Amino acid sequence: MTPVTTFAGRSVALFGLGGSGLATAHSLKAGGASIVACDDNPDSMARAAAQGIDTADLREAEWSTFAALILAPGVPLTHPVPHWTVERAKAAGIEIIGDIELFCRERAKTAPDAPFVAITGTNGKSTTTALIAHVLAQAGRDVQMGGNIGTAILSLEPPGAERVHVIELSSFQIDLTPSLTPSVGVLLNITPDHLDRHGAMESYAGIKERLVQGSDFAVVGIDDGFSRAIAERREGPSLRIHVGPGAAPVGGLLVRDTAILDDAGTEVADISGIGSLRGAHNGQNAAVAVAVVRALGIPVEAIQAGLRSFPGLPHRMEEVGRRGRVLFVNDSKATNADSTEKALTAFRDIHWILGGKPKEGGIFPLVPLFDRIAHAYLIGASSDAFAATLQGAVPFTRCGTLEVATRAAAEGAAASGAPEPVVLLSPACASYDQFRSFEDRGNQFRELVRALP
Repeated sequence: MTPVTTFAGRSVALFGLGGSGLATAHSLKAGGASIVACDDNPDSMARAAAQGIDTADLREAEWSTFAALILAPGVPLTHPVPHWTVERAKAAGIEIIGDIELFCRERAKTAPDAPFVAITGTNGKSTTTALIAHVLAQAGRDVQMGGNIGTAILSLEPPGAERVHVIELSSFQIDLTPSLTPSVGVLLNITPDHLDRHGAMESYAGIKERLVQGSDFAVVGIDDGFSRAIAERREGPSLRIHVGPGAAPVGGLLVRDTAILDDAGTEVADISGIGSLRGAHNGQNAAVAVAVVRALGIPVEAIQAGLRSFPGLPHRMEEVGRRGRVLFVNDSKATNADSTEKALTAFRDIHWILGGKPKEGGIFPLVPLFDRIAHAYLIGASSDAFAATLQGAVPFTRCGTLEVATRAAAEGAAASGAPEPVVLLSPACASYDQFRSFEDRGNQFRELVRALP
């Protein structure tokens, strides 16, 4: 745990008692702050109280006694309307910050030169964060990984000169972190997302840009217009990443097929044959990781070894098994067409399991990739809509459930004449019509694959 001492002897309000909220409360308490914690969920309040955290209804509190409101990132700050605690804090004239800001202030106070890598972007954040942390750990560095990827930042060990914090940040978290100054800041890409929380693309991109502008050294993907413009506005040392044809950016890196090249055309890393890093999007993730760990002093040989031993993340193009020639891939994290596109471009001869609670636009954006699909197996509430899009272009079977679809896809792939047919769960849908979460969906698929004869 990282005790937060910057509010020692002062009183703070805390709203949101999920995992990161509980960690924040314990860290503030350990650092000497007085906390009044609240949540809209009575069960969360009871759980916090059982852990020794002082709780109360903040509607009844005297807000003039608080030095700050510590807000969970999932609570609306501005859109669609500010949460009622935000309005109370503004009326009282107190600052509104999150757990990442508390970490940044503690780092500035106790270990200002401690290595701190912050990663953001619309897509690829978790894989890139995990890959950077893995390469550093394999090279013998003391690494703490967390943030949006799972472990709350204040649950990690405190910053120190020989300890590297590798932290994934969402736009919600950045929005609550006014003093964000990582030693290395990463922006992967920007595509439309969370507009219900930020109001417009310009606002969303502006929040992402704050991470880049505040960092000592920046690594920026330049393959979308917003990110490219941010890279051009960047003041201070930076390195740019480009995926595709053309030359490497000056002083930057180019991903060409599976090779990562510098601007002199020299290969600095190769991801060929690494199953956990398939696809052009993972080429960008790998190139960013290479740039970051090189900046932190990791030698080329150790970088390549780290890339090759990277196991990948669950539910993100995760290879969960083989049956003869057939490869089974769990991409349950693909809850929209944009995410599924990455998986479809990485394979051919695909037996595609898809469906669930559909997103706006459905699978229509994936039509140009339909020639990669041998057969589609439909599950969930989206079946009728997806069948209409597939009709006449891709043969499909209505399976209803994941169990039926997995069995049918395995049989279809095994009967295929392709050298390496792929059974791919990449639903392009939310999971909530049939599963508790995308993790639950992916876990069930993994077990179904393991149970195949």
